[in-house]
Amino acid sequence: MPRNPVVILGGSFATARDYWEMRPALEKLTRLPVWFVPVTRLDWALGLTGFGWARILRKLDRTVRRTLAATGASKVVLVGHSSGGVIGRVYLSPRPFRGRVYAGRDMVSCLITLGSPHLNRRGSFMRRWVERKYPGAYFAPGVQYVAVAGKGLLGDRNGKSEERTAFRVYRRLCGRGDVWGDATVPVASALLEGALPVVLDRVFHSPRNGRRWYGNTRTVGRWWDAARPCLPDEGGQLDLFLTKS
Repeated sequence: MPRNPVVILGGSFATARDYWEMRPALEKLTRLPVWFVPVTRLDWALGLTGFGWARILRKLDRTVRRTLAATGASKVVLVGHSSGGVIGRVYLSPRPFRGRVYAGRDMVSCLITLGSPHLNRRGSFMRRWVERKYPGAYFAPGVQYVAVAGKGLLGDRNGKSEERTAFRVYRRLCGRGDVWGDATVPVASALLEGALPVVLDRVFHSPRNGRRWYGNTRTVGRWWDAARPCLPDEGGQLDLFLTKS
C-alpha cells in the first residue's frame, strides 16, 4: 500500500508561492509529490462567513480526492497552516456543512496544524464555532492530530512596536498578551487539547522580513520529525534537513 501523501492547505490570503520551500521539503521527506489546495485570496476574503468556508472546503475535498486517485493511497496527511488548520478540523466531520458532507476523517490519517488559532476568546465567529462543534482532537484516534506552535516573540505591552502588536493580538486570542507566540498566534491558541503538542523555539508565523517560519526547510524537518509517531508508514529521511542553516 502506498504511503500517505501530503496535502497542504495554506493560511489566510496565502498562495502556493508562499510555500515554495515547504513543498519540496515535504516531497523529499515523503518521497512523494505534495499537493497544494488552490485557494485564492478571494476565497479567503469570503472566509469570515460560512459561505466562504464552504468554497474552501470544496476545493480541499477535490484536492484530497485527486491526490488519492493519483497515488493509489487510501488516506492523506493534511497539513494546515494558520486558518487552514482550523478549516481542516471541519473537513474531517461526517456532519453536513452548508448542505454538503465531506467526511474527511475517512480520507485523512493525520492532521498537522501549523500556528493555527484554535483557541479564540474574541476571534472570528467561525473559528469559535469550530471549537464549540468539534472541540479538541475530536475525531481521534481515527485521525491523529499534531498541533505545532511557534515560540518566536514574547508579547509586551510596553515593549517595541512588534512586541506591543503581539501583546494585543495574543490577548485577543487567548486572553493574555504577555505570553509567547509566533508573532501572530500565541502558543496557547496554537495547541489543541488531545493533539500531539509541538512547540518550536525561534519560529514565526510567516516568512515576513526573512524570518524562520513553519515553511522553512529546516523547520519543516523539525516538526515532521516530532510528528513521526502520528504518521503511518512514514519513511522519509530526516537527516537531509538537519544540516546547520
